[in-house]
Amino acid sequence: MMRDLRTKFDGYKPYINGSSQMKRASVLVPIVEKSGEEYILFEVRSKNLKHQPNEISFPGGKIEADEQPIDAVLRETYEELGTNQSNIELVSELDLIITPFNYIVHPFLGYIHEDIDLSMSNDEVDHCFLVPLKYLLQNPPHEFINTLEVNPDKDIPSNYLPCDDYKFLGGKSTVLFYQYDGYVIWGMTAKILQNFLNVLSE
Repeated sequence: MMRDLRTKFDGYKPYINGSSQMKRASVLVPIVEKSGEEYILFEVRSKNLKHQPNEISFPGGKIEADEQPIDAVLRETYEELGTNQSNIELVSELDLIITPFNYIVHPFLGYIHEDIDLSMSNDEVDHCFLVPLKYLLQNPPHEFINTLEVNPDKDIPSNYLPCDDYKFLGGKSTVLFYQYDGYVIWGMTAKILQNFLNVLSE
C-alpha cells in the first residue's frame, strides 16, 4: 500500500479542493503605455450578453477542458480585443481568486503592445476605456462588507451533526468600488485590481 501511495502521488501537483465541481476562468490585467504613462485597459461588456451585461471587466473568459490558464487568457484577449497574441507580453500570474459563486479565476498581468481601438464593439464587448495607473494607486476604492449566511440542506440528518441546534458559520465578503470618469469598477474585477495594486505598492 505505501509503495502504491508513493507511485500515485509522485509528481502530484496540488490545486484547489473541489475544483472539479467549479468553473474556471482566466483574465488579463492589461497594461497599455501611452506617451510614457501606463494605463490599465478595461472592457464594458456588451448589453446583449446574458451574463453580467454592461458590467466592467478585464479581458478573459472560460478555461476550456483542454486548456491551461495561460492559453485561455491569450486566446480570450485576442478574441475580445482583436489583438494578435504576439502583441501580448505576459509579465506574471497574479493571486488566484475564488468566488462564492463556484468560480476559480486565474488573473495574469501583461502589456499590450498595440493601440487598441477603444470604440471597438463586438458580441462580447461594447467598448473599452483606459484608467491611468497613477490614478488608481492614488485613489483607493470604497469598501463595504457583505454578510454571507449559510442555509443548510434540510435533508441533512440531525444525527450527523454535533447537536440539534448546530449553527453553521457564516462569513463576510468585502465589496470594492473604484470610480473614474463616470465608470464604476467593482466586484471580482475590483478585487483583482486591488490585489495587483497592493503587490505593486509593496
